[in-house]
Amino acid sequence: MRIGPYLVDPPLVLAPMAGVTDRPFRQLCRRLGAGLAVSEMTTSDARLWHTDKSRLRRDHAGEAGPIAVQIAGYDPRQMAEAARFNVAHGAQIIDINMGCPAKKVCRVDAGSALLRDEGLVARICAAVVAAVDVPVTLKIRTGYTRAQRNGVAIARIAEDCGIQALAVHGRTREDHFRGSAEYDTIAAIKQAVRIPVIANGDIDSPQKARDVRAATGADALMVGRAAQGRPWLFREIAHFLATGQHLAPPAPEEIRRWLLEHLDALYAFYGEDRGVRVARKHIQWYCQDHPGSAEFWQRVNRLTDAAAQRRAVAEFLVETFVAQAA
Repeated sequence: MRIGPYLVDPPLVLAPMAGVTDRPFRQLCRRLGAGLAVSEMTTSDARLWHTDKSRLRRDHAGEAGPIAVQIAGYDPRQMAEAARFNVAHGAQIIDINMGCPAKKVCRVDAGSALLRDEGLVARICAAVVAAVDVPVTLKIRTGYTRAQRNGVAIARIAEDCGIQALAVHGRTREDHFRGSAEYDTIAAIKQAVRIPVIANGDIDSPQKARDVRAATGADALMVGRAAQGRPWLFREIAHFLATGQHLAPPAPEEIRRWLLEHLDALYAFYGEDRGVRVARKHIQWYCQDHPGSAEFWQRVNRLTDAAAQRRAVAEFLVETFVAQAA
């Protein structure tokens, strides 16, 4: 799949997820098979651009291109300025957030709340496209409510405004993340526009990836929550789609190495104190399916020292893998 001059190969995209897709996680997913990794959403409110949170969210040092940055807001002028600001700080693709269902985002008429106002969608898309010389993409849901699935209309508006690729989560804002994703609307969107369409929602295995691609005709697939604690899912999907064969599961030592490398990257990126706190959710995701994980989680969650946290994780994984091999 191409987005402007950029080839996304394999056509697998890590979804932007607030508090998750920071630089260490993006880099790990790219190493393990994602063709593109989109940043956490960044605010269009210039008053917040120089906070520590915003500074870290636009840190792309050492990251493989193309650098895709998602911006969120409701004002066309602010969104255009945010696009220019992020391009000046290294963004090579700007993604507009019209998919987030979170209350705090929708309460200020941003994220998926924008789907209620097709005129505003057009003004934002046009303003951002005109503001920068890099490709602009858009992330949406199938509609704001189940009764108003206007994804096809939004997609046509986006294409007319110069949006160069469209990611569609197969739920409405009303659904949040409940129930199962529906792919009929994504398939209808693919038929309605000429720009690349990226299917998103409940893609959690190589077989599901194949089925979603077949059901929607999408040019690429976007994986979000299923990659938490399982970033190697990208290489498994890529191998299956290319060959029809299942890739062998990663060896225990590989999983242990990836997790410890991830922890080290978090400590370096955030500093040890904050890195320990951020690492906790990743540790839980990595370890949740292993025997004894609940007891281990209670213990490791109380640790505040980076070295102690890393040592505890390493020892738990060794013990777990030895027990599984016995």
